[in-house]
Amino acid sequence: MIYDGHAYCAQDPALGGGFEDPAEYRRFLQMFMASARQQPVWRKRDRMPGDSSGLIDPARPWDFDALKDSGFRTAANGKVEWDVDGEIFVKQALPPWVDHLTFTAENLVAEMDYVGVDMSLLHRTPYMSKSNEFIADCVQQYPDRIQGLAYIEEWLIASETDACIAKLDRAINELGLHGYQFMPHHMEIYGLERKWDGPDFRPFWDAVADLDVPVFFTVSANDYNEYLAELRAIGTWMERYPDVTVVQTHGFNWRMFSDDEKLVVPDEVFDAAPIDNPNYHIQLLFAVFLQLQWDYPMPQILPTMQKMYERIGPEKLVWGTDIPVSLLWWTYHQNLDYLKSYCDFIPQSDMDLILGGNMARIMGVEAIAS
Repeated sequence: MIYDGHAYCAQDPALGGGFEDPAEYRRFLQMFMASARQQPVWRKRDRMPGDSSGLIDPARPWDFDALKDSGFRTAANGKVEWDVDGEIFVKQALPPWVDHLTFTAENLVAEMDYVGVDMSLLHRTPYMSKSNEFIADCVQQYPDRIQGLAYIEEWLIASETDACIAKLDRAINELGLHGYQFMPHHMEIYGLERKWDGPDFRPFWDAVADLDVPVFFTVSANDYNEYLAELRAIGTWMERYPDVTVVQTHGFNWRMFSDDEKLVVPDEVFDAAPIDNPNYHIQLLFAVFLQLQWDYPMPQILPTMQKMYERIGPEKLVWGTDIPVSLLWWTYHQNLDYLKSYCDFIPQSDMDLILGGNMARIMGVEAIAS
């Protein structure tokens, strides 16, 4: 079985992204597009290079109040646009065949069919829609090909705990979603500290553990020591909830540890992550972060890949792509092949685990011979 452990479907932005206030959704979308580094900015008139300073104050990149009134909008062919001093600036947010940032379940399955991917797991981010109903609908269209994660607004968990628990319970037990994704960095946008492992969150986490579904942690930080602290917090959380299966999404912070020539993840990062816990898993999403930096098949990642294989073990590594974002620079086939065909230090039986066997086990899917 080949199982893409990190995929997306994106709802038509005109529908408001699952937010009660469409303006809040537009703020999320504008902020994420300002910070996205997968594509450069250009001036529409002559394709001269530009930047995102027309969208947000660069000194405050993670602040709703820093957003600028620039007529930000989605456009045809996967683009977003905005105005600065009478000029239109453009960023290619998704591949050119995508219409107004909409990526349907049908689009996803067509890509899967072409490459030979059996299953995909839909991850969550508010700028692609925080609606659990939308993700459930995608799953229901292709129940044998797609699974989906539930989403709860991180900034509401401590203040509206009971409502958040009820929403998550409905997403799992009524809508039929298959796990939960948690992204603590969203709390900072609303002026909250990342105290997600403290007592205010304990009732919510107790309820999550009772649901008996895997939890997908998305941790990030711009500061190295803060990043180590986030990794250690996952380990502490797992000690408190020893029966919960955990997946760290995206892998380690690849951009933090790369330069023009190489990718080197310090031993201290491996030591901070709970890699010895049997319920810990980590995704391999090198391509979506580094494919703009290095050409296919990206041999620069192989020493780190070998280190992860040796230190973490094949039974804890899971392949994912971040499709459709990862299609900006590489084909879906290349997003699979750069690991499948170029890691000659990994035996085929272990590669089968990484490319799908581990995800099938985590998600309770019967393996399909591929």
